[in-house]
Amino acid sequence: MFVLVEMTDTVRIPPWQFERKLNESIAEELNKKLANKVVYNVGLCICLYDITKLEDSYIFPGDGASHTKVHFRYVVFHPFLDEILVGQIKSCSQDGVHVSIGFFDDIVIPPESLQQPAKFDEAEQVWVWEYETEEGAHDLYMDIGEEIRFRVVDETFVDTSPTGPSSAEASTSTATEEVQKKEAPYTLVGSISEPGLGLLSWWTNS
Repeated sequence: MFVLVEMTDTVRIPPWQFERKLNESIAEELNKKLANKVVYNVGLCICLYDITKLEDSYIFPGDGASHTKVHFRYVVFHPFLDEILVGQIKSCSQDGVHVSIGFFDDIVIPPESLQQPAKFDEAEQVWVWEYETEEGAHDLYMDIGEEIRFRVVDETFVDTSPTGPSSAEASTSTATEEVQKKEAPYTLVGSISEPGLGLLSWWTNS
C-alpha cells in the first residue's frame, strides 16, 4: 500500500530560517510542498522518510534565500494492482460504490465489479447484492459506513496542473471548466466480484 519513492528537488530556505539546522528546515519545506499532494504517475505523498544527499547551497542575486538541491525518499500511498484493501463505504450512486480508507476517498467500485447479481435501490440509494439461496434471493445491502474488502484492479492519474488559455479552451462553457476542476488527480478502481470480497459482515460468523 505504501512505497518509498526516491525524489530530487531544489528547496528554497528563507533567511529567517538560517539559524535552524539545514536538515530540519529542508524537511519542513518538503513536507509543506508535498504532504497530502498527488504527484502524477507516482501517488499520494504522505510524509518525508529521509534525506539521502544534500548538494551545495546557493544564494542568487536579488534573493537572500538559499537554494539547495536535495535527494530524498518520500512515503507515498500507491497500492499495487491486485492488492486487497479494507475501507468504508462513503456513498453509493449509479456509477458504483464509493469507498474511503480514511485519508484517501477517491476509490470507486463500478457496478460490473460488484458481487452479481446486483441492483441499485433508488429509494435507499444503496447497492444490493441479490444473494441466491435455496430459499430464494436474499437482499444484502451495502449500507453507508459499512467496512468493505476490495481488490485494486485499476488506477487513473489525471494531470491537474494549470495550463495556459487556448482558442479551443476559450470556446468551452463555464460549466465544462467547473467539471474539469473537480476531477480527482488520482483514482483507484476496485472490485468485489469474487468470494471473500465485499462487506466484512457477509463473510464473518455472527
